[in-house]
Amino acid sequence: MPSAREINRRIKSVTNTQQITKAMKMVSSVRLRRAQERALATAPFTEKIEGMLRRLSAALPGDDSPFFKKREVHRTCYIVIGADKGLAGAYSSNVNKALVSVLKDRRRDGIYLMVTGRKPVEYLKHLRVTPEFKWTGFSDKPQFSHAQKLAAQVTKQFLDGDFDEVYLIYTQFKSALSQEVQMTKLLPISQEAVAEKKGPEEEYLFAPDAQQVLSTLLPQYLNMVVYNGLLQSAASELGARMTAMTSATDNAGELIDKLTVHYNKVRQAGITNELTEIVSGANALQ
Repeated sequence: MPSAREINRRIKSVTNTQQITKAMKMVSSVRLRRAQERALATAPFTEKIEGMLRRLSAALPGDDSPFFKKREVHRTCYIVIGADKGLAGAYSSNVNKALVSVLKDRRRDGIYLMVTGRKPVEYLKHLRVTPEFKWTGFSDKPQFSHAQKLAAQVTKQFLDGDFDEVYLIYTQFKSALSQEVQMTKLLPISQEAVAEKKGPEEEYLFAPDAQQVLSTLLPQYLNMVVYNGLLQSAASELGARMTAMTSATDNAGELIDKLTVHYNKVRQAGITNELTEIVSGANALQ
């Protein structure tokens, strides 16, 4: 049975841990709010670009742009958006599960991996798989410049023929308690999928012409899709971390309460024993 001193030492240790998890919870809560605001702020712009792309797709039904042209698939690129840090509940493990499902269904030479975040890179190292490209250091605070660099890299290699299709694996944020891993096809862009997205009917006049507008719009569209994936994943990571730290703080509080009760019982038993010894000693002297 542990002594009162050992129990008291453990109470102090758990209290220190609780203070850390509580601070992390508060930081994640503030940053989550900002991440949600950023994700919501980009939604109208992304929807407008999708609407323009739908109009352009209808205006140029026979367009032979390499961004729309389907190829025979020999190699597929997967852009995997993960976390740089841990302590985020099941967030990283869910991304890793999506990675495993991709790797087990395809031969390694048929897969080209572009990974953001240290956690999926570490997991791939455990599987003895080395990604072709990796970026780290911005998983919970992505900037538009990060999306531009990533989209530019994947676009260049797609046009050069290094791979035949591109998928984006990211985590969609629904709430602090709910996040879901999604896999979206990025390239080639499906004209049918774009046409299915309904929106308000608007008359567009293209200047100088629809083809020129399309060539300018497509890179912006890819940038925004990648940026949205980064923002959604950042909000999901922060939401998962806030939930995990909330649970850890509550569990620490419950453990402190149990240890305090145990400490009081041990202390009371010690006092009782001391009183018994004093009374016994006094009786022996009589």
